[in-house]
Amino acid sequence: MNKKKILIVDDDEDLLLGLKIRLEANHYATACAKDADAAVQMALKEKPDLILLDVGLPEDNGFMVMEKLQRLDSIKSIPIVILTGRPANLYEDAALLAGAKGYLQKPIDNAALLATIEKASKDP
Repeated sequence: MNKKKILIVDDDEDLLLGLKIRLEANHYATACAKDADAAVQMALKEKPDLILLDVGLPEDNGFMVMEKLQRLDSIKSIPIVILTGRPANLYEDAALLAGAKGYLQKPIDNAALLATIEKASKDP
C-alpha cells in the first residue's frame, strides 16, 4: 500500500521537523519546502496528495503560492490546508474562499492536524 504524501511548506525548520515526525508516525510520507519557489517546484516534482501551506513565507505569501499552484493543470487539484500563526478571524475566510480545504492555526494540535488532513483529502 502506498502511503499518502504530504508536502509541508513552512520557513520554520523546527516546525517542519516536528510536522514531518508527527505525520510519518501516522503513516504519511512527507516532502518539505521552506519558501514559495521551493513549494511550487516540490509540488510539481513530488505530486503530493495534500499540501500544508504556511501563509508567511520568505519572498511570497501562502496565498500567492496557492494561486500559482492552482494555475498549474498537473497539480491544481491537490488539496491545500493553510497552516499559520495568523489569527483565524482575519485569514480563515480568505483562505477558504481562495480554495483552501482547511485552516489550522499554530500551535497545531495533533488530533486537529490529522482530522483536517483526513477531511481535506476526502472533500471534492
